[in-house]
Amino acid sequence: MLKNLILIIVLTVSMQVFAQKEIKLYNGAIPNSRQANIVENNHSESGKTVRISGVTVPTITAYFPKEEDNTGKAIVIFPGGGYSMLAINHEGHDIAEKLTSVGISAFVVKYRLPSVEVMEDKSIGPLQDAQRAIQYVREHAQELGILENQIGIIGSSAGGHLASSLGVHYQDVKIPNPKNTSLRPDFMLLLYPVITMKTEATHAGSRKKLLGEQPSDEQVHYFSNETQVDENTPPTFLVHAKDDKTVPFVNAEMFRDSLLKHDVAVQLFTYEEGGHGFGLTNKTSSDQWFDHFIQWIKNLKN
Repeated sequence: MLKNLILIIVLTVSMQVFAQKEIKLYNGAIPNSRQANIVENNHSESGKTVRISGVTVPTITAYFPKEEDNTGKAIVIFPGGGYSMLAINHEGHDIAEKLTSVGISAFVVKYRLPSVEVMEDKSIGPLQDAQRAIQYVREHAQELGILENQIGIIGSSAGGHLASSLGVHYQDVKIPNPKNTSLRPDFMLLLYPVITMKTEATHAGSRKKLLGEQPSDEQVHYFSNETQVDENTPPTFLVHAKDDKTVPFVNAEMFRDSLLKHDVAVQLFTYEEGGHGFGLTNKTSSDQWFDHFIQWIKNLKN
């Protein structure tokens, strides 16, 4: 009885310390970084930060449900922005707040954007931060009041490319990992994601920012995530509008088909309209993806 009471007190204090507070992802040196005179730029509207660029110090911001609602599930969120900025509000904090309303802890990642000015190898910088984010959450699971085997990820647009990169490359560890912590997400939500780096179907801006003007065939193959799926790729829920003119709908179809080929659980939730970047709410439909996603993760086998 006393032991349980002490655990509850420790968890409550820990969650209060972490809640909605930016915490640096790295305690010491940031891997793959260069010294540069880059200043982080925050663009705000109506008192809210909606876009961030020039990130040199990656962080994570935690959101927690009410103690009585806590399911033990957690989701790490990667906002999109074409690898040139972060749509931190409607593809980050808004989704985090919505998740807490259904008992899920959420962690919004402000990750470094690919840049030769601040990185030795810009192609792997965002992936390093993604790996570190899930490593951080999993290693702090007990004090955060979450379950180590119930940690998923969400990525929107280019953040969907980053999330799917983490989902297919979790074994290719690009950060220090002395505890050999699993970097594999337990499930993924990819919201109108960039999946491929192949020119015929990619989002050209994301490809250029991540890989440069003339990437090698090896880089294109490595970051075309539909080619990297295997039977251990995490179960995935995809959301995409067919009329998306920014990231072609075929990106979602390609990833779904690769997952099906390897017998990985997948669901593609499709809108006829809605375009790109709608975040939580597709205004063309009363049928919202969030409700279907929550039901989907409830039905997932552990």
